[in-house]
Amino acid sequence: MGATGTGKTKLSINLGAEFSSEIINSDKIQVYKGLDIITNKVPESERCAIPHHLLGIIDDPDRDFTVDDFCKGVLVALDLIFENGRLPIIVGGSNNYLTAFLEDPNIAFRSKYDCCFIWLHVSLPVLFPYLHKRVDEMLGQGVVDEIREAFVPGADCSRGIRRAIGVPELGEYFLVEKEIDCDEAQKEKLLQLAIARTKENTCKLAEKQLLKIRRMNYVLGWRMAKIDSTQIFQAILNGMDYKDLYQEIVFKPSMDIVNKFLERTTREPENKTPLENAEPRTICA
Repeated sequence: MGATGTGKTKLSINLGAEFSSEIINSDKIQVYKGLDIITNKVPESERCAIPHHLLGIIDDPDRDFTVDDFCKGVLVALDLIFENGRLPIIVGGSNNYLTAFLEDPNIAFRSKYDCCFIWLHVSLPVLFPYLHKRVDEMLGQGVVDEIREAFVPGADCSRGIRRAIGVPELGEYFLVEKEIDCDEAQKEKLLQLAIARTKENTCKLAEKQLLKIRRMNYVLGWRMAKIDSTQIFQAILNGMDYKDLYQEIVFKPSMDIVNKFLERTTREPENKTPLENAEPRTICA
């Protein structure tokens, strides 16, 4: 769990590489194919050969991936992962979808699965400038051209993959650029305004996500293990080497949390065999 940009994907792959795991994406925008830069999908080359589910599976950019679609998709993925004898790691993302999945009495997730929650937290005054930096890095990776190629005048940006922050903001710029005769200086000014709105809306999203996560933890009682990564992001913003800090603050504590969770869930009473006592186990990171 965690707001956008807090390192959920990195941690899920790090954990997945240590355990026999498969990863389930719970970001409702990353389920779509395309726009890999603006949706921040992890490239296949960086997945460490760990199978990923519900990631880039929908071709139609206008199709709505509903809460019901998400819940059904996760249940199918869980069955496949358990059949493979592996540990599922759910990572993301869309907190409304996760809440619906875990709290739905018809799914009864808690009665069927033993689960462990890891919450990656970064203080907002540090996260915000990092999110600005990440948008700048996306620009360097070619995000403007990526969105331009997918731009459709008049398309509904309230549904499908077009809801991704950056798509409607830059779409407004492309529309003006196409319909209004203006010089290069004016175009650049309009582009910078679109980028500024993208950064602002990304920060607003992070703030909303944090409120939802706090509700999950403190109101719904999800009992998350909270890991504060603020120091790491301060180091990144200051251009410092953060690898050792990451190992100390994030990776090792997360490994300890998962190992203790697995040890606890595999203890069996004296009169039961391990098979009889086995419970499906899931990590939400």
